[in-house]
Amino acid sequence: MKPAERPAAIRSALEAAFAPHAIEVVDESHKHAGHAGARDGRGHFKVALVSDRFAGQGPLARHRAVYAALGDLMTTDIHALSIEAHTPSEIRSR
Repeated sequence: MKPAERPAAIRSALEAAFAPHAIEVVDESHKHAGHAGARDGRGHFKVALVSDRFAGQGPLARHRAVYAALGDLMTTDIHALSIEAHTPSEIRSR
């Protein structure tokens, strides 16, 4: 997949899995140019999700769910992923 197509593919996979109230996908690959981990051509991304599907899950379970939703993208297109995963009530209580 072309690097420019990656954010949309990530967004699509996460929308399908979590039906989020809010989602943000940021390509931070440019910040890692020349980094040893970026040499394989995969990208660095930050995602923020707000979904009811995270209710009752701790941070580790939420991250695992995000990795599972991204499936093969984790091995073919994503080198590093920063995840913020919250429920709507957690966002309201901030």
